[in-house]
Amino acid sequence: MTPSTLLSTNDVAPRERAPVWREWVFQHFGGLDSDLYGDTDFEGHMAASHAGEVILTKLEANRHRVMRTPGMARTSEVGYLKIVAPWRGQATVEQNGRRASTGEGGWVIYDTTNSYDIANPERCEHLIVMLPKDQMAERGVRLGELMARRVGGTSGISRVTLETMRSTYQELPHMSDTAARGAGELIMQLVRLSLLELAGQETAQTQREALRDRIRSHVARHLRDPQLSIDGIARALNCSKRHLYNAFADDQETLAGYILQQRLQGCIRELRDRAPAGRPITEIALSWGFSNLSHFSRVFREHCGMSASEFRQQRA
Repeated sequence: MTPSTLLSTNDVAPRERAPVWREWVFQHFGGLDSDLYGDTDFEGHMAASHAGEVILTKLEANRHRVMRTPGMARTSEVGYLKIVAPWRGQATVEQNGRRASTGEGGWVIYDTTNSYDIANPERCEHLIVMLPKDQMAERGVRLGELMARRVGGTSGISRVTLETMRSTYQELPHMSDTAARGAGELIMQLVRLSLLELAGQETAQTQREALRDRIRSHVARHLRDPQLSIDGIARALNCSKRHLYNAFADDQETLAGYILQQRLQGCIRELRDRAPAGRPITEIALSWGFSNLSHFSRVFREHCGMSASEFRQQRA
């Protein structure tokens, strides 16, 4: 389970909430000034978790602005690409002479190694995602003019990216450290693809990667449904089965094999986390989409070298 940082002005005397909030924002985000539009009555909450090296923060607060001065940017020890993705309210980012606004259904990316200004003119509920800039640069992303740009989250790879960031934040408390690191890597890859698309650098390879990520996202949402099938995925994503197969052509496993492994890993996590007491093994297998119990027993033994009951006893 990944640890979380929780901060709430509910635990602070009303007259101290504004200065305490400013200090929290400064410390948590590595140096930011805050302006509350002159308001003295303030309420705010932050909850942050790590997905490997990616930091995800849910921020709920009254209207406010944050500013990063050139001096703050120069003294920062770690550089991040930062994303604001509103669940509720609006956010306007200004950086390098550009200005981008977004509400629910979109996100804006900016660079913490340069100065910036973010306005939240009404009560907001935002997801803030911080990705190590050096790792993103190593992945071949040409940043430059891509900062302070709105990325639409209503369709395509940018929508997959937005949904993945949100679902990762929500599921992080239930993830192992290994799973959380993998989720962070996936987020960085999806952001990279979104920026490539934004820059008009999309290639056949990025299209295939984007489709593969869409497939994986769909599988993750419907993994427990025993009716999940190749035909159903093709209909849901409005593409042919041939395109589905091609998306996994460079992988060591087929799409059907990927679905099987994801279901098996779900069962293993539950058997591991809830040992020795827990739901019956049959119930666990059925809840993860296995409809053939003999098939489940066979693939479990092939993967783990023992039966599910032996695995549970060993964990106990």
